[in-house]
Amino acid sequence: MRTGLARRVLAAGLVSLVTVAGCGVQPSDVIVAGDPPSGAVAPTTTITLYLVKNGRLNAVTRPGPGGRPLFKADTLALLAAGPTAREKAHGLTTDVPPEAGPFSVTAKPAGHLVVTLSTPAGELSTLAVEQIVCTAAATAPVNPAQVTVVGAGQSVGPQKCPE
Repeated sequence: MRTGLARRVLAAGLVSLVTVAGCGVQPSDVIVAGDPPSGAVAPTTTITLYLVKNGRLNAVTRPGPGGRPLFKADTLALLAAGPTAREKAHGLTTDVPPEAGPFSVTAKPAGHLVVTLSTPAGELSTLAVEQIVCTAAATAPVNPAQVTVVGAGQSVGPQKCPE
């Protein structure tokens, strides 16, 4: 009795297999798709930050985050976090205090950006404001961008990057 059940299950399995095998991809002629890709690999994205060295602004580029875009506010957060160990070894610093973040950036018409801080904008040093203005402007599609820095009811700008 058990042998009969096993044969029926095996037969049903074979019928199913034949049915499924008959639904495969139909043969076709060769499909010409053109030449394979060639040329240089697309460059990785870079981030431009403006750090301070000897009391002056210095543009610094860093590699981007693995092919994904970085938001303007994230770039400013990197500015407030300060230079990397390598950048510090080259004498670079930041005047933007860590408590200035988190940041938000709003794009206005005609290449105007508004950067909102978590601290009073009027209490920032001139260099800190210039760092924020230049770093935010570097991310703007329209250059030179005008940037207004706002925080705790205080506003600085609009101004352009002095470099």
